[in-house]
Amino acid sequence: MESKLQKGVIVKIQRFSIQDGPGIRTTVFLKGCFLRCLWCSNPETQEPGIEVEYSKEKCIPQCYECVGQCDAKAISKDGEYIAIDRKKCSGCGRCVEVCYRKALTVVGEEMDVAEVLNEIEKDRPFYEKSGGGVTLSGGEPLYQHRFAVELLRQCKERGISTALDTTGYVDWDILKNTLEYTDIVLYDIKHLDPEEHKKLTGVSNDVILENARRISEKFFPILIFRIPVIPGINDNPKNLKELAQFVRSLSNLPAIHLLPYHRLGVFKYTRLGREYTLKNLQPPTRDYIRRVAELLETFGIRPLIVT
Repeated sequence: MESKLQKGVIVKIQRFSIQDGPGIRTTVFLKGCFLRCLWCSNPETQEPGIEVEYSKEKCIPQCYECVGQCDAKAISKDGEYIAIDRKKCSGCGRCVEVCYRKALTVVGEEMDVAEVLNEIEKDRPFYEKSGGGVTLSGGEPLYQHRFAVELLRQCKERGISTALDTTGYVDWDILKNTLEYTDIVLYDIKHLDPEEHKKLTGVSNDVILENARRISEKFFPILIFRIPVIPGINDNPKNLKELAQFVRSLSNLPAIHLLPYHRLGVFKYTRLGREYTLKNLQPPTRDYIRRVAELLETFGIRPLIVT
């Protein structure tokens, strides 16, 4: 039972990250998320199980080699190419093994804590020289909270600084337990209105805001609010004013980081057989983001623009 609790499904381990906390960091992306943000740039982290991505542009017409390899009958011929029934796909990866053009790739790998720590330790000299460390991200890393807690605990035992990038949409007892082994919390705030938040992410923000208050009150780790700036969606004066009011109401003021919307992950939706609903939305310019920052300053908080 213990070994099972120490296994997690990892999307990737990204080295030399400089935007997931101070210094040079290793960011571990865990699979699974409770939210479905319309602008999500990492849709491959949303579902908890192992998935298969399909890059049609790499596929050889009329190859069909993968069709016969799928015991679940999730892959079928679709004209000169193939189609994947996502409901049937188990993520076994047998189709990937025969696809030498790598049109099919597995997303997610089961790893135990020791395996992840082995990768983390390779970058220890960079943490020590830059004041960096390890960041758990996703998805929502606390979707796999037992694994996340154990990984953070063992990092702390080894003297490695830890950060948690979280949506905050999690039971307080789980979050509180995790924070015992966390130095920095990167806390996502999407929208202040609960109904708008639900439309945009699939869930209300009640739990998220309450957990933010609790972290502030309990003098837990360094708290940084990360605000994705989605043009025309959450950057209007009303929402920004409510954000500023909420921040100023906290016992301890967090740092505020603005993350401009980008389209770098849009192609992933097609590869996962999903639709990207914000297909016409364009990233904000530097001047646009600067004006958002200036508006927040008029409401009494000074943000940092993260690019």
